[in-house]
Amino acid sequence: MSGMDEQARGRAGATTGVRMGVRMGVQVVGLYVRDQDEALAFYVDKLGFRVHTDVRNGSYRWLTVQLPEQPSFQLGLFMPGPPVHDPATAQALNAVVAKGAMPPLVLSVDDCRAACGRLLALGVEFTQEPMERYGNVDAGFRDPSGNGWKMIEARRAS
Repeated sequence: MSGMDEQARGRAGATTGVRMGVRMGVQVVGLYVRDQDEALAFYVDKLGFRVHTDVRNGSYRWLTVQLPEQPSFQLGLFMPGPPVHDPATAQALNAVVAKGAMPPLVLSVDDCRAACGRLLALGVEFTQEPMERYGNVDAGFRDPSGNGWKMIEARRAS
């Protein structure tokens, strides 16, 4: 089989989620947080996530949350440090997160302005008020560690 045939099959698999006869999907996306208990309170009490997994192995803690409406997806709330990172790397990662320099995540909502009002009342720090652009309404906020989020109103069917 030629290289072009393999490349074409690889692209086709990437678009369908099936590669080499095996179905694939993203299950966990991780965020670096400065304090897992603080992050847990924010994501559960303010954004409405629920705890999926909270286990420890020595000082390491695997903590994931998920939205009740999205049971196949988990958001990992991880602290930079051992056993994954040395102290210098952990310090650098914490500094980058605190500056809001990590790529933002996107939260889809039915009504951006209403969601913004509810989250503001709960003390969420918004970096951008809801605004209309590109045919949507979106807003920006940060978690207590500095991770940026875009909240985008789902387009209504016409």
